[in-house]
Amino acid sequence: MLDLKDISKTFHAGTVNEKTALDGLSLHLNEGDFVTVIGGNGAGKSTMLNAVAGVWPVDEGTIEIDGVNVTKFPEYKRASYLGRVFQDPMNGTAATMQIEENMALASRRGKFRSLRKGITSKEREFYREQLKTLGLGLEDRMTSKVGLLSGGQRQALTLLMATLKRPRLLLLDEHTAALDPKTAAKVLELTDQIVQRDRLTTLMITHNMKDAITHGNRLIMMNAGKIIFDASGEEKKRLTVQDLLVKFEEAGGEDALSDRMILA
Repeated sequence: MLDLKDISKTFHAGTVNEKTALDGLSLHLNEGDFVTVIGGNGAGKSTMLNAVAGVWPVDEGTIEIDGVNVTKFPEYKRASYLGRVFQDPMNGTAATMQIEENMALASRRGKFRSLRKGITSKEREFYREQLKTLGLGLEDRMTSKVGLLSGGQRQALTLLMATLKRPRLLLLDEHTAALDPKTAAKVLELTDQIVQRDRLTTLMITHNMKDAITHGNRLIMMNAGKIIFDASGEEKKRLTVQDLLVKFEEAGGEDALSDRMILA
């Protein structure tokens, strides 16, 4: 479902600020894989997700999604393949629009998107049933402005919108980092439910090592733009936070053990 082959990306090449963010990175995801991604600041995690999403072109290598070479596709052409949830709950939704209007825009992804014709009763009922699955009572607030929702409610809505069209690949970029622990746990629970229900191929970046171990069927660790550790199946189930800390130390990446990583 996703195949990255020898991906490289350098920012500010030829200047004093030159930074190699991805260094010959290769990664293969089978359909239905749920891969958690950890690594210190500057390891290349978000750069990898942005490369997949087409936010910027890669310098070398190829990117295939569901067997299609999208390396040269601009961001808008990749949108039909992808669902994405960002760290900031304010991203991914339109605050001044109603919940049902946001849902309508998400359901019309890949088509000419307009609300000019309004929302049909059939569409409204579909959105209500989808919102019920969140268990947050949003199905009774469909005409409320999204900007009135709490951060957790808004992130849950964004997750639902990102998966409404069952994307080929779901990208989760630290999507619970800005939430309090209780709300983050709820959003992660919803994430598991949606991913398992729809068998979505998923890449989830997290700084929380416990979450990286608990969720998904595979865990990869990045450092200096490369994958330095890849565990799945029983190996992943046996992992502990201490095991991951040791892996970081083995990579010589003491700088990667930021306060956020250790506290997690």
